[in-house]
Amino acid sequence: MRAERRIGESVATSGLLSAAALLVIGFVLVLPLLVVFTEALVDGVGPWLDRLTEPDAVAAITLSLLVAAIAVPLNTGFGLCAAWCLTRHRFPGRRALLALVGLPFSVSPVVAGLVYVLLFGGSGWFAPALSVVHLRVLFALPGIVLATLFVTLPFVAAQLVPLMAAQGAAEEEAGLTLGASGLQIFRLVTLPRIRWALLQGVLLCTARALGEFGAVSVVSGHIRGLTNTIPLQIEILYSQYDTAAAFGLSAVLALMALMTMAGKAVLEWRQAGAVRRGEEAVLA
Repeated sequence: MRAERRIGESVATSGLLSAAALLVIGFVLVLPLLVVFTEALVDGVGPWLDRLTEPDAVAAITLSLLVAAIAVPLNTGFGLCAAWCLTRHRFPGRRALLALVGLPFSVSPVVAGLVYVLLFGGSGWFAPALSVVHLRVLFALPGIVLATLFVTLPFVAAQLVPLMAAQGAAEEEAGLTLGASGLQIFRLVTLPRIRWALLQGVLLCTARALGEFGAVSVVSGHIRGLTNTIPLQIEILYSQYDTAAAFGLSAVLALMALMTMAGKAVLEWRQAGAVRRGEEAVLA
């Protein structure tokens, strides 16, 4: 009976906590999103689409997609290599490397942008070498990609490292014993086991790349039509009191984020289903 009363009390407490959590989420997350879409469509769908087809808006959307298309595959490859190295090998400095991989989570993106200015600016460390090869990094695509690479670097590795550490290396070692090559082991053993976590990491990395503001703002130069990504273009439009255009682009960015989160939720659901089916097969 005492246990039943405790369960009843915990249910009431959990109900209050759930209501409080929903209230906070509604106020902090849902309400701003509703405001963004309401303001973007206040004049109708036609004017909203017209604003998105303006040259500066098209250039910002194209640049954001291009930067994501470059940075995400690079960090996906890095995340796979880092996760394999950290979970399948033991070496001096392993813990330090693990901490460094997660460093961009705690370092301000603005600081990262300033570091790139120090390295690649007109009087930076690498300025003489860049002038010799006539390569422009700051206020151009390479600088924006570098800044985006920094802020998105941990996302794939953060999804893979805990999973691969928990799974262990027994199946891969069995494949090696049977004579499989490293590529075969990765393709037939490792990749099927981590594919859902890998896709989740890619989705999160993509969302972060599209929405990055701080580091990109420092290295881009804010050149309209050339180096402005979607967040930078939104900031310029809002500072010029063109709120309709600013909210129109904000709605595009919000839609991209919602699509990413929806994809992540689907992947988590499919991963849970795969785990459940695997457990049922083992029990059978």
